Amino acid sequence: MSGNEAIARGAYEAGDTVAAAYPGTPSTEILEHMIEYKDCIYSEWAPNEKVATEVAIGASIGGARSLAAMKHVGVNVAADPIFTYAYQGVNGGFVLVTADDPSMHSSQNEQDNRYYAKFAKIAMIEPSDSQECKDFMKEAYRISEEYDTPVLFRVTTRICHSKSIVELGEREEVGFKPYVKNISKYVNVPANAKLAHPRLEKRLEMLEEYSNNSPLNRIEYNSKKIGIISSGVTYQYAKEVFGNDASYLKIGFSYPLPMKLIKEFSENVEELYVIEELEPYMEEQIKASGINCIGKEVIPRIYELNPEIISNAILGKIFETKKLDINPVPRPPVLCPGCPHRGFFYTMSKKKNRVVTGDIGCYTLGASQPLAALDTCICMGAGLSAGMGISKVFEASGRKGKVFGVVGDSTFFHSGITGAIDIVYNKGNMVPVILDNRITGMTGHQDNPGTGKTLMGEPTTEIDIVEMLKVIGYKTVKVVDPCDLKAMEATVKEAEEATEPYAIVTKRPCVLIKGLPKPKTKCIVNREKCKKCKMCLKVGCPAVFFKDGKSYIEQSMCVGCEVCLQVCKFDAIERVGE
Repeated sequence: MSGNEAIARGAYEAGDTVAAAYPGTPSTEILEHMIEYKDCIYSEWAPNEKVATEVAIGASIGGARSLAAMKHVGVNVAADPIFTYAYQGVNGGFVLVTADDPSMHSSQNEQDNRYYAKFAKIAMIEPSDSQECKDFMKEAYRISEEYDTPVLFRVTTRICHSKSIVELGEREEVGFKPYVKNISKYVNVPANAKLAHPRLEKRLEMLEEYSNNSPLNRIEYNSKKIGIISSGVTYQYAKEVFGNDASYLKIGFSYPLPMKLIKEFSENVEELYVIEELEPYMEEQIKASGINCIGKEVIPRIYELNPEIISNAILGKIFETKKLDINPVPRPPVLCPGCPHRGFFYTMSKKKNRVVTGDIGCYTLGASQPLAALDTCICMGAGLSAGMGISKVFEASGRKGKVFGVVGDSTFFHSGITGAIDIVYNKGNMVPVILDNRITGMTGHQDNPGTGKTLMGEPTTEIDIVEMLKVIGYKTVKVVDPCDLKAMEATVKEAEEATEPYAIVTKRPCVLIKGLPKPKTKCIVNREKCKKCKMCLKVGCPAVFFKDGKSYIEQSMCVGCEVCLQVCKFDAIERVGE
């Protein structure tokens, strides 16, 4: 099993009843595997991570074991209820999975979410392989209920996506805890919160005592010349480098840290190293307690670790490698052939003074050459709200021209709605553009409130983005096929000239959605008509390139969107298959 698959299995075996998430790599597959157990677990894609967390918290208060899952930046969105629920405590066990992404394989930063456990004052567990992902999940629920605490279950990309053998168990039917109205516990007005905080601090003392005796933390004595404290995947890396030439304190329960156990281990080894990815989370606390250790003096603070990095940092040994005599062609990420977003970004790229604030999703690739049509990418929803800020600065500084803010359909539901409201309410000189490709694209085609289907495959109400924008207050909401370049250009021009709130919704399904009819036509280049002007290359389609000095369209990639055909001034690109 992959780690994500094992987390889902662990929740199932632990008697979980409710699971909620917003998709985001590397966490997405947790909920996708959770629906394998839909006979006993209700699972949902929530509009965003905060909602997912609140749904799971509500289920916990109601008496069920529950889980919320998200990538590391999603915890930023969900932080508000997490901090408050730490004060309140649980009824049914509650586990929050954070999937961190060292080296930013699919993220805008590589924040270390272990600090969230310390900051929110909740228990934290870190598995180091798929078997532990399953087994530790059971312990997480037990800890949550015994100590009345939410539990942060922290994994990283390598744990999420690596596969290892997993021994399965049976589901434990724990049932539902009784729901009893408890205003003093679950209504966090200041008077109740003041009483809850001392209980929270007492709970942390009890959790540290548990940590020192937890089966999740274990010492492995071998050679005592070198002692290594590690957690998660770094334990696997260290074992690969040192084998039996070092002793290990493997940390599986990492907040509160087992300081007594750490002190005992440090006294039994000659030289102590703390090996951890990203921040010196454990190292800081160990050094603060007066224990000498070596950590970020030699271990890099940025990007993923691996056995070679650790070997070089501590032993000065570089793995022997063999250089292959090949020079692979660089392949930067680009919009797929036939991507519906291409027509919009090509239109925006035609005037270089246009400002387009972007967002997280496939459309982030609108920043790539040759389109280079995106000015910003900050976080989910900021495509609209950051654009609002820029538009106000332009107004104050006398710069002319409207700002265009971009979000996708799933992102609009996630956190774009509030930005769209802000634009209307505060009279922003900007145009929100919702790129509706009928799916949550970049994370692997998950349904969202606009697709008419739930995670569990049930038909449901399809939320109409156009009608929502009208209700918010946009006087004109123009729906356009982004691959119709004339219509797209006319719509953008109309939006630039509009004096009342104006929004654009581009509608065309992602070409990779399963079940879509195959295109009836494709495009080819009439080599005799090609003038080598290279206009077709400006649309940035991977299917279009130069071959033997003239334009060429690779038929295995073409999906017949006809954007390239529309930009060719010499009619050298033609339809075939009609």
